[in-house]
Amino acid sequence: MSLADVSVADDRRAIADRFVACRLKAQGLSDYPGQAPRSMEDAYAIQAEAIPMYPGTVVGWKVGGVPPAQQPTLGVHRLAGAIFDRNVWTAASGDTVDLPAIEGGFAAVESEFIARIGADADPAKTVWTIEQAAAQIDKMFIGVELAGSALSPINDLGSAVVASDFGNNAGLVVGPEVENWRARLDDLQVETVINGQSVGVGGSPSLAGGALESVRFLLEHCARWGRPLTAGTLVSTGAVTGVHRVVAGDKASCIFRGVGEIHCSVVRAEAE
Repeated sequence: MSLADVSVADDRRAIADRFVACRLKAQGLSDYPGQAPRSMEDAYAIQAEAIPMYPGTVVGWKVGGVPPAQQPTLGVHRLAGAIFDRNVWTAASGDTVDLPAIEGGFAAVESEFIARIGADADPAKTVWTIEQAAAQIDKMFIGVELAGSALSPINDLGSAVVASDFGNNAGLVVGPEVENWRARLDDLQVETVINGQSVGVGGSPSLAGGALESVRFLLEHCARWGRPLTAGTLVSTGAVTGVHRVVAGDKASCIFRGVGEIHCSVVRAEAE
């Protein structure tokens, strides 16, 4: 390994360490803590450094969309970020869940469908079809992603920056199961309400390729990254009504017509 390679690795490790430390200290960041990644390869290298630094076990992945204007440069249409067991909450329909937001950081509420992987994926399989991805899922749930980072302008700095900090994920609420989801998924209507005002409506078709495309993408991505998906892994498939920024004190309701609704109370994150 050359001195240049050592320097790059050290820089990635320092960025990852800073992101993790700020998350655990609930300390906001106004600027990227180092040289911002310009490629998804660089971004995922930083995330790979951060995963073992963060306490807890990876039990799922968030999948987010890459804006069309960035896709030609980055070469992808979606991105992925680790979700840890300590940041997963379950909710019955009508329950209210506290979502911790870092003061001076970024937080958003996203209504999402959550797929659960039913069996270990073949680690050597790096090309998947939509049909194969659907067959890999055993259950589908309604849920809420708490998009979150210590870095306040994270969503303004490009998808590589987003991917470098766990995909801008801070937690996941897993709600009721969607019965007969294979027949119903595309017809389910979703609405997000914040502080009593409707801020977005949509459904699986709101995502480019739908929610199943997110699972297909993730199966390929994680296999190529050396982290093939295993049974029980949760996949937060994307914001079907949009990304809705929130701060401590806000109240949100994510309503999935015919399935249930999840209420969220945004609270100030505390240092650990």
